[in-house]
Amino acid sequence: MRESVLPAVQIATTLALVAWMITGFTPQPGRWLRWKMFCRATFTIIELTGTTKNGATEAVNVYDHLSPGSFILGPPQLQAILNHLTASGRYERIDGTGRVLSARGEQPVKVVAGRVVL
Repeated sequence: MRESVLPAVQIATTLALVAWMITGFTPQPGRWLRWKMFCRATFTIIELTGTTKNGATEAVNVYDHLSPGSFILGPPQLQAILNHLTASGRYERIDGTGRVLSARGEQPVKVVAGRVVL
């Protein structure tokens, strides 16, 4: 009888752990994922348009200016990239709209004349 108790305990523990891990990915009101790694990260999803000195407009991909493999972009990092793009003379003006996903939920974000506005 002792030999069957250990596998039963292991199976019960494994099932409890799997159930706990699965519930970590279920949504809560105002949050897109509960898992701690996602709750502490801030992601920005945004569409930007840059205006060049000659008045032409083009899409701006801020992820082209991040380190390879980087994908977490919060408003301060977005502002730093926008500052770089306008200070370098590449664009006169950058505008756009999007949203920020964080532990506080989803918030709208705008970029007006190269400034991030939450």
